Amino acid sequence: MNCRVVVEAAVPVYDVESPDEAVRIAISKTGEMLNPDLNYVEINMGERACPHCGEEQEPAFIAADESLVALELEMTVFNVEREEHAARIARKEIGQRLENIPLDVLEIEELEDENEETDESEDETDTLEEEIPTEETLASESGDEQPVESGGSTDRRSDDDEVLPEFEELIDE
Repeated sequence: MNCRVVVEAAVPVYDVESPDEAVRIAISKTGEMLNPDLNYVEINMGERACPHCGEEQEPAFIAADESLVALELEMTVFNVEREEHAARIARKEIGQRLENIPLDVLEIEELEDENEETDESEDETDTLEEEIPTEETLASESGDEQPVESGGSTDRRSDDDEVLPEFEELIDE
């Protein structure tokens, strides 16, 4: 089973004046810590809401030119036994690179198995191949009644390899 795991990280940022600046610095700082080992982890702004009223808030909390920024880190974990296993792997992999940054698993989504998708696409390919007309069906639809020999791997017209009339004129000249 493959799972997509979303982990929330609380990234501290120092000497900032605005929430936008704090978010940009936090994303950059997190990207530097994760790369090149975990360059497949997607980094997004986190969503925060007031616990009492549910009102949306900035992903960065600023006090005394220091900020704590909520980021969402998303990665896909392959060949796991269950969702809890995927969550532990994601926290371990990301946590090893982001030292002293608290992580919390927000979401675990089971992904469809790739083998099922491959089987479905093969079925579609089979139906497409059946609809492709062959040389014989094209000749019969156009009204050409020339017999077709099946010799070996290619089909050849009998009539001793007729040359097109345009080329006959060129050969005669």
